[in-house]
Amino acid sequence: MRGTVIKYGDNVDTDVIIPARYLNISDMKELAKHCMEDLDKDFVNKVKPGDIMVAGKNFGSGSSREHAPGVIKASGISCVIAETFARIFFRNAINIGLPIMECPEAARDIEDGDEVSIDVYSGLITNITKDRTYQGTPFPGFMQDIMRAGGLINYVKEKGE
Repeated sequence: MRGTVIKYGDNVDTDVIIPARYLNISDMKELAKHCMEDLDKDFVNKVKPGDIMVAGKNFGSGSSREHAPGVIKASGISCVIAETFARIFFRNAINIGLPIMECPEAARDIEDGDEVSIDVYSGLITNITKDRTYQGTPFPGFMQDIMRAGGLINYVKEKGE
């Protein structure tokens, strides 16, 4: 995947990823119109399909709402790179098929607006703008299979047939 970076700092929690006041909306595309609204009012206007979100430590902390990775994916973000992810957000992202990558060096060095390419299966991250590469932590094989299927439900459906 390849895209333009939208960057945030440390401790981006699920309440700013998708504010609770919108959780009565069931359509994920409609809900995505409010993604990052309390942190970055312009996010929904600047994000384009394939863009990459980069953040610091503890991304996705806070409540365990599954809506958070879902609205990021529905907004068009193709992958999230962070120094670290909150445990529940990490599992929820895998379960819905949102590619995420832990790589502290890349998260610190990549800047807003950089062009980046990612191979989530090998963990290789390339900052095209700065001509630098970073080695992120690749997923184990079974998680790669879940991601390829587009999430856990699709994976289970494929395995059941």
